[in-house]
Amino acid sequence: MSSAISVGQAAVLGVVEGVTEFLPVSSTGHLKITEGLMSIPVDDTAVVGFTAVIQVGAIAAVLVYFFQDIRRIVTAWARGLRHPDERGSHDYKFAWWVVCATVPIVAVGLAAKPLIDGPLASLWVVAASLIVGSGFMWAADQMGRHKRGEADTTFKDAMLVGSSQILALLFPGFSRSGATMSTALVLDLDRVAATRLSFFLGIPALTGAGLYELKDAVGAGVGAAPLVVGTAVSFVVAYASIAWLLKFVAKHSFNAFVAYRIVIGTALLALLATGALSA
Repeated sequence: MSSAISVGQAAVLGVVEGVTEFLPVSSTGHLKITEGLMSIPVDDTAVVGFTAVIQVGAIAAVLVYFFQDIRRIVTAWARGLRHPDERGSHDYKFAWWVVCATVPIVAVGLAAKPLIDGPLASLWVVAASLIVGSGFMWAADQMGRHKRGEADTTFKDAMLVGSSQILALLFPGFSRSGATMSTALVLDLDRVAATRLSFFLGIPALTGAGLYELKDAVGAGVGAAPLVVGTAVSFVVAYASIAWLLKFVAKHSFNAFVAYRIVIGTALLALLATGALSA
C-alpha cells in the first residue's frame, strides 16, 4: 500500500478536524471515530502522525483569524525584551504566560507518548472521556460567574488553563477546547474570554505536536498528497468554525455541546459493545 491514508480519506478527516478542533467536542475523539468507521487503524503510527499534522492547518486558521491580536502581542513581547520599561504591559506578560503554560503539556506529552499512542488511543477511552468531559463542562458553566474579561486574565489563569490541556492529551475525547474553556469558566472568565484564551494557548502546543509527528507520518507510510489535502481542508473549515464559535458563545451557554457529547459518547459505547465498531 503506497499510503496509509488515501487522499479521499484525508479530505474527510480534514473536514472533521477543522470542524471539531476548536469546538468543545473533542477533535481527537471525532477523528478516531471517523477513522474507525473508515476501517483506518486508530493506533497505527502513521495515522497518529497524520492526525497531529493536519492539526497544523487548524492552527494556521487561528493565526490568520487572530493575526492582528497575535501581532500586537508579539510586538509587545519583542519590545519588552529590548526595553525593560515596556515589560509592565499586559501583552508582554501574556506572551510569557503562553510560553510558560505550554511547558506542562509538552513535558507530559513527551513522557507519556507510549501510552497516548497505545492504550489511551482506544475508542473505549474516547467514549468514556466524551461523557465524563461533558459533566465537567456542564459543572464549569454552572459554577462560573462570567464576570472577568480577557484583560483580567492573570499568570495563574494561564497556567491552570494551559495545564488543563493535559486532560485532553491523556484522554482523547475529553477535548482540549472543552478542558481549557471549562477551566477558564471555573476561574470566572466570561465565555468569550475563555474561548479566546483557549485559542491562544492552543497555538504552541498543537503546532509543536504537528511538527513533532511529521517525521512519523511521512516515514510510516503517509504520502505527501494526503498530508497536503488534509491540512488544507482543515485550515479552510477551521477558519469558518472559529468565526462561528465566537459568535455562538457570546450569546449561548455550552449546554448544546454538553448534550451533543453525551449523545455521541453513548452511541459510541453502544457501537463498541455490540461489536459494530472495533476499539
